[in-house]
Amino acid sequence: MLKRYALVAMITLATAGAGPALAHGDAVAKHGGIVQLASDLSFELVPGQEGATIYVEDHGQPLSPTGMSGKLTILNGSEKTEAPLVVAGDKLEAKGVKLNKGSKVVANLKTAEQKSITVRFAVK
Repeated sequence: MLKRYALVAMITLATAGAGPALAHGDAVAKHGGIVQLASDLSFELVPGQEGATIYVEDHGQPLSPTGMSGKLTILNGSEKTEAPLVVAGDKLEAKGVKLNKGSKVVANLKTAEQKSITVRFAVK
């Protein structure tokens, strides 16, 4: 029984100083949007008047989405809207979509290397 308590005490002490695991970059919104991490990259979804924009970062540095493509799916209650994500300079854009408070958003992306990445957002 004493060995069991000693083992529990050692595990507790070993993990007591461990902080939260942080992914690449600081996951801070730089464009006023919502940041999510997926596949070692940061994705920032920014709602706009005419659609939505996604900025991509790798280790806190902007990553050009050249060669990326995908689809943005928005769920506003029971209403579902989809729009293609296309490269527009240093970002991906989906035109003609509206993001409301409470919207659930899924970005299904393909990299230039044809790797699939799914990123989920919740608009607050």
